[in-house]
Amino acid sequence: MRLAGQSYRGRFAPSPTGPLHFGSLVAAVGSYLDAKSQNGKWLVRIEDVDWQRTVPGAVSEILTALEGFGFEWDEEVVYQSQRAEAYLNAMNVLEQCSLVYPCTCSRKEIADSSIRGVNGPVYPGTCRNHPPQGKKSYAIRIRVNDEIILFQDRIKGKYSQILSRDIGDFVLRRADGIFAYQLAAVVDDAMQHITHVVRGADLLDSTPRQIFLQQALDYPTPEYMHLPVVTNLQGEKLSKQTNAIPIDVKDALSLLVKALHCLGQRPPAELLQGDVSSFWQWAKRNWQAALVPG
Repeated sequence: MRLAGQSYRGRFAPSPTGPLHFGSLVAAVGSYLDAKSQNGKWLVRIEDVDWQRTVPGAVSEILTALEGFGFEWDEEVVYQSQRAEAYLNAMNVLEQCSLVYPCTCSRKEIADSSIRGVNGPVYPGTCRNHPPQGKKSYAIRIRVNDEIILFQDRIKGKYSQILSRDIGDFVLRRADGIFAYQLAAVVDDAMQHITHVVRGADLLDSTPRQIFLQQALDYPTPEYMHLPVVTNLQGEKLSKQTNAIPIDVKDALSLLVKALHCLGQRPPAELLQGDVSSFWQWAKRNWQAALVPG
């Protein structure tokens, strides 16, 4: 089921593992302009479902930075840490359809698998075929199949995976009880009636898993657009792990203009002579998704 004829609803969903960096800003600018240029809604969701990775104070830093850079969100901020009941309800639906099963395999056991997929070892189905016994803590996996999951990305074009070959049965809830990103993002996109997902290309290979879950849960599938990932001089994606520098509101205008360039837009030089408000006025009027590099 696909969304058709609905008003545009987009979102920006940072994880509070640290302050926003320039790569985060590029994703935020792209998602914001794509929504606002189409008179759509733009929502902010804090993806703090993995509380073990949440850095104290990061949520406040993120929201303060977004405000300082002139972003305006249209509804209350949603926090995944407050959404456990919704994720559990979705898991119960999948369980009633016999699509999930417990798994006690360790990371090492999975890593020892000789099968490699698009982003690491493919789960070999050990616990699918031999259900674990006893009371040992376990993860919950979903059974995938051999069907092709195909979608049309607005930048990357056609992209497909066969989950059984490329990913394997993937985790919906970890053994420590934390719900996985894939499930939480799908449930929240449906709850917030998201029609367009605009995010970094590092999440492109997650999309078939999310579409598979949408289909299993009878949720609509949004349109997807995966933006170019910003890298450092070593070619690594900007992130906390690669010591990306936090964005500074004192440099808001110049960083916003730089973000437009990264997104293939053509801002005039005089935009730097104005202020953040005039920047957004120009950017909303002149956003061209077709110029974003693939």
